Amino acid sequence: MEKYVIKGGTPLDGEVTIAGAKNAALGILAAAILTDDECIIENVPYVEDTKVLLRAIEALGATVKYIDLHTVSICGKTIDKDNLCVDDEYIRKIRASYYLLGSMLGKFKYAQVALPGGCDIGLRPIDQHIKGFEALGAKVDIVSGGKVVAKADNLIGRHIYMDVVTVGATINIMMAAVLAEGKTTIENAAKEPHIVDVANFLNSMGANIKGAGTDVIRIRGVQRLVGTEYSIIPDQIEAGTFMTMAVATKGNILIKNVIPKHMEAISSKLSEIGATVIEYDDSIRVMADGRMKSTQIKTLPYPGFPTDMQPQMATTLALSSGNSIITESIFENRFKYVNELARMGARIKVEGNSAIITGVEGYTGANLVAPDLRAGAALVIAALAAEGISTIDDIKYILRGYEDFDGKIRALGGQIEIVDNERDEQKFKLRVG
Repeated sequence: MEKYVIKGGTPLDGEVTIAGAKNAALGILAAAILTDDECIIENVPYVEDTKVLLRAIEALGATVKYIDLHTVSICGKTIDKDNLCVDDEYIRKIRASYYLLGSMLGKFKYAQVALPGGCDIGLRPIDQHIKGFEALGAKVDIVSGGKVVAKADNLIGRHIYMDVVTVGATINIMMAAVLAEGKTTIENAAKEPHIVDVANFLNSMGANIKGAGTDVIRIRGVQRLVGTEYSIIPDQIEAGTFMTMAVATKGNILIKNVIPKHMEAISSKLSEIGATVIEYDDSIRVMADGRMKSTQIKTLPYPGFPTDMQPQMATTLALSSGNSIITESIFENRFKYVNELARMGARIKVEGNSAIITGVEGYTGANLVAPDLRAGAALVIAALAAEGISTIDDIKYILRGYEDFDGKIRALGGQIEIVDNERDEQKFKLRVG
């Protein structure tokens, strides 16, 4: 099984280019089958989640081609209308499998998709997705084998109030509604940048969506959608991960291909604890020298501090002076990395949905296990900041969401390798001393 082996203690220095947003890409790739025309999508991150979703789309009968590593052509004209079922051992591993429910229901008025998997960070029910589909006129059942079946004779626009702010359901309902009759209004909609990106993609196909990025989205159904060429926005969370990496290792990193506006919650907290954050048009430089200060953070839906950056920020704050508190308000099971950080010398106490952090001078290398995608990235940051050598198992989670993570870190001067046997691990350790 593959794992990272890392020698820490080196400040990271240089430039890194951020890939396309994984969470936007997953919605956009699913939405591409809403038309029979070809869609060419650029800046697609080459990560496991997007590769798995594309395999599922291809299994439906769509024509899927990689034009280059980050550009994909999708044509939904060849989808087998008698086999609108997505049940694959791979698709169960990713959360975004549910986006095919919205796109297939919107286009074919029928969808059958295996219940989604993904990271075990707490309950992520699909009740709001089902509520939205049913409001539009669909009948939704969960059948034996863990599949969701949605079907409708026709979809009719309705007023839908989301009981909770949910990114996935907002995107799914948008996709189901763009070809529905009449007008759909989604109230209490999520406002994340990837909501806006999916809406912009759909509008470029001829959809009529207004209000994306606010809490009220209005959709007027159209007869058909057409092919388009579209470039996905940069990944906010990958950028934030490298920003915290610069601070934790006391480095100096220029992070390129970002939208600084999307990074404001992260940038402001890093500035607050003493890091230097300089914003340019499409890049951000982050520098740190010495120990940072403590702060308090509460995760919130966008534009608040993102839950997907909570583990990385906790890892950074655990090296800062004083006491910090992080309150997790989105997912109830997102502190599983705390025990792993404790192996490295971190002092973090979890009480309910809060982590109380007492800063330490430094980490020491340890053998670690990544419990999920973002926690895995946080452990990589900790290992890069630590004295000595660390190993991180279960990196499959990290590979799901970060493109060429180890390669980008090596380009910044970090000492990290992927190994799958004891011999290669020992060779790395001998080489780095």
